[in-house]
Amino acid sequence: MALSLLEDHRDLAEAVAAFAARNSAVADTRANFTRYAAGEQPDSWKALVSQGLHAVHLPEEYGGDGAGLAELAVVVEQLGMTLYPGSYVPTVITGGVLAAGSGSAAATMLGELGNGATGAVCSGSLVAERSAAGWTVSGTADPALGLPGADVVLVQARSSEGALWFRLTPAATAVVEVEDGIDLTRSIGTLTLTEHQVSAAEIVDGLSPHRVELIVNTVYAAEASGLAGWALRTAVEYVKTRVQFGSPVGSFQAVQHKAAMMLVRSEIACAAAWDAARSEEHDVDQQTLVSAQAALAALPIGIENALECVTLLGGVGFTWEHDAHLYWRRALSIAAVVGAEERWAHTLGERSADAVRDFSFVDPDMLPELRAEVRRVFADVELLPDDGTTDASWAPAKGSARRARFAEAKLVAPHYREPYGLGAGPQEQAVIAHEFAIRGWAQPSTVIGEWVLPTILEHGNAEQQDRFVDPTLRADIIWCQLFSEPGAGSDLAGLSTKARKVDGGWVISGQKVWNSGAHEADWGVCLARTDADAPKHRGLSYFLVDMTSAGIDVRPLKQSTGKSEFNEVFLDDVFVPDECLVAEPGQGWKLAATTLSNERLSMGSHLHHGSSEQFRQVIADGSHDCSREDAVEGLGRSISRELALSAMNLRGVSARLAGQEPGAEISVSKVYNALAQREGSRDLLRLLGPRAAVVDPRANYGIDHIGLPSILFGGGTVEIQLNVIAQRVLGLPRS
Repeated sequence: MALSLLEDHRDLAEAVAAFAARNSAVADTRANFTRYAAGEQPDSWKALVSQGLHAVHLPEEYGGDGAGLAELAVVVEQLGMTLYPGSYVPTVITGGVLAAGSGSAAATMLGELGNGATGAVCSGSLVAERSAAGWTVSGTADPALGLPGADVVLVQARSSEGALWFRLTPAATAVVEVEDGIDLTRSIGTLTLTEHQVSAAEIVDGLSPHRVELIVNTVYAAEASGLAGWALRTAVEYVKTRVQFGSPVGSFQAVQHKAAMMLVRSEIACAAAWDAARSEEHDVDQQTLVSAQAALAALPIGIENALECVTLLGGVGFTWEHDAHLYWRRALSIAAVVGAEERWAHTLGERSADAVRDFSFVDPDMLPELRAEVRRVFADVELLPDDGTTDASWAPAKGSARRARFAEAKLVAPHYREPYGLGAGPQEQAVIAHEFAIRGWAQPSTVIGEWVLPTILEHGNAEQQDRFVDPTLRADIIWCQLFSEPGAGSDLAGLSTKARKVDGGWVISGQKVWNSGAHEADWGVCLARTDADAPKHRGLSYFLVDMTSAGIDVRPLKQSTGKSEFNEVFLDDVFVPDECLVAEPGQGWKLAATTLSNERLSMGSHLHHGSSEQFRQVIADGSHDCSREDAVEGLGRSISRELALSAMNLRGVSARLAGQEPGAEISVSKVYNALAQREGSRDLLRLLGPRAAVVDPRANYGIDHIGLPSILFGGGTVEIQLNVIAQRVLGLPRS
């Protein structure tokens, strides 16, 4: 869950965590609430300054390390996990903003901050007018964290000429009122100016609104990620050991689901802060997108996880003595000063009308020989006739010369080992994916074969591999999956389909259900029970079944949408030869659960239900039964969900490229993808009003919503996925 992916970032995070462990005891923080509210700093401030943590992002000429937002975010997240008190975060925000400005006033303040001064930034209802001496400013700013006691105060006011930034000089015309902050560990105050005079020497030039916003939102998002991570760890540690009704409460499914969702939210907050920090090197449109996303996606999660931590702790979490409410208070405080969630949703929606987040990450000059070969294949494919395999999917179309060319070049599954693939590692996969992406082409897919072939390659014999892998890559063989049964859906090991041994093979009898593509599949992978006396997970075997075999009856299932996208399959004494049993009898569960380390990298995201494209269409044709502002807010939330998925996927890819094993983001993405489509589809219906009651073949939003179960059930229900996260990722006990 940590922001740090690269080795130097991980080293930095470890160093900061060690510093915080020595210098940020919450017991000491509690003893100094009054001091911190007045603007005093913790006793460890000098030690923090001596280690340069206050200036990691400042230019070297001002005593800083010359690093960027990514490094600063790593430090902020780690200190947030320990609730480091005082004005650290307001100070580093002030420094970050000033470093983006110019002029002597900015240079002077940066020098002071580099030497250990504290800072704060104020903005709000302040109005500046030209005067003989420079500017006259009046009004009251919004409450600002770190303002009371700050050595350096940077103020923004509005004028007819644009934003005016200046250093606050103490005067009778400038009054700072100390507020009673909800966060007990740092100060907050309100600045009121009454015809306050600002000279030219106090002006800070060169500050762009988008740059200031990016710095503020990224830093607070990083802190929210740290708060959310602390809440998760605290809750999980507690429920693992707290016993009720004779069992650890962490073994109760309701508790496990709460904890798993805390992990999902933590990953989203972390990904949003990480994506915002890395956008420092991107263009303005990209920065404005991720800045709004950081505020919308990360800040509320700090609050949600803190509250869920309290609910999992129970009564003890609701006491003054427990630290949970201190983290909760800070999460509430930083979300408040960043601004209203609805405003950021609307802002993201508006900004997304003209910009799309670019998640490309591969150097265009990386692996030039591989790129050249891929481009030669593309040139060949473009010359071949349109035979039903299009660049929109490159999905299987039998007899396709285009698909055969991709298979011949080993680009259908480049991560497979030779001779079926290129043995492409993460870097090679990323380059190939980039070449497809820059042409707007989808990568080839074997659909159900994406799950079947890795199992055959890992556990099948050489004859099975030769017989099935290449033809599937060419799309000469289409697969279906015969796993689920009417009486064994998510409880796959409870299936009742039986296989009995006969001369030369096996005879399978039973019923399968929810089999997508079974009506057009050539082969199916089938789990069947071969040992009725063995424990249910050990008595299963994994068969490859010819779908033209005698005794197979495929019947379409008409769904509530009116469509028939799935099937039920009846197997009545279907003979399967010995050579179509994969591995040994009784190993079926192991094979079904196989997840290979060389699986295809997941890049980007696509939401079918409740996608941003659907929101854009509703706004474009004016079919929403609400204000345009409300519709744009809905678009913003849809965009936020897609950005969250893409950022999590990219973090996973980046970790692989950095030599790390895939982490929790894989399981989290599966859960969040389903939940995001559910939320998006429902949000879309909320905008439509009467139109949603009519079946419209051009934009059938109501029927689209009714089709959600295919997403919510497919590959295991969300609840089963949450069980997996709770038990396998968080280590909570089984009931």
